[in-house]
Amino acid sequence: MTDQLHFLSLPNAPTNEADVLILPIPFERTVSFKPGTAAAPQAILETTDQLEFYEEDAGWSPFKHMTINVSEPFADDGSLTEAAWHTSLTEHVSKLPAENLFVGLGGEHSLTPSLVAGRMPEPGTVLFFDAHADLRKSYQGSKYSHACPVTRLLEQGHNIVMAGIRSLCESEVTRVEQENRISLFLDWDLRGKGQWEAFLQTISSLEGPLYLSIDMDVFNPMAVPGVGTPQPGGFFWYQMIEVLETLFSRKKIDLRGVDIVEMVPEPSRVSEMATAKLLLKVISFWGYANEFNLKPQQGSQMQVKYE
Repeated sequence: MTDQLHFLSLPNAPTNEADVLILPIPFERTVSFKPGTAAAPQAILETTDQLEFYEEDAGWSPFKHMTINVSEPFADDGSLTEAAWHTSLTEHVSKLPAENLFVGLGGEHSLTPSLVAGRMPEPGTVLFFDAHADLRKSYQGSKYSHACPVTRLLEQGHNIVMAGIRSLCESEVTRVEQENRISLFLDWDLRGKGQWEAFLQTISSLEGPLYLSIDMDVFNPMAVPGVGTPQPGGFFWYQMIEVLETLFSRKKIDLRGVDIVEMVPEPSRVSEMATAKLLLKVISFWGYANEFNLKPQQGSQMQVKYE
């Protein structure tokens, strides 16, 4: 049993009362390059102590108005097969309250299909940010590999909007060309202003059930060096902020969940800080979009002394 984890050192509200629910998932079985994703959830949450309560882009202090719960980590003790472990994760997530903002904090990207199955069992859209296409049917003998989540999501019946991609194999290219449920935005194609605006327009057109998955290797390694499989190129910070602002300006989306995965702690702690602050941005923009800023100041921040 680990010590209870917290976000911004705030007290944990009861699970069934929290506006925001964070589930740490220190799972790492199929990482194929740099190990360390299992250590990410704790490192990210500990780094949130260095953030401010005030979120400058939306211009408010989210936790004056919102409560949060960081659950006990959903860990992997190695006693279950991959299939059984992923099934147990889906079952666990499906029993959590559905009204809050759910964030799965990984861990490797193989988590995403299991989380989506628990939070969005009916067909919807997965907005998928990654350096890699993750469209292999199996990899290194496992269909649960972190190289396969998009294939599993398609099997669940979802549409996929994927962006930042800059590493894929020939069979994945063929799959994209043949599958009309995939909208692919290669990283290079987003370099031009017109292409970037077209991508934002695609995000603006999304509606209905939606799940957001962010692999931290979507970022340029100069911005986030600590990831499992880094690639040259990629997003910089304010590109992602513009994406989140665009997404959460949509009143017609029904956000079922978010995951942030594949960060690997590194000595400079830049990657931990970028991931922690990205997590705060997602919470802030979601809360503001759902008008928590208009609700009474009875959030988690009001239960602690601060300057």
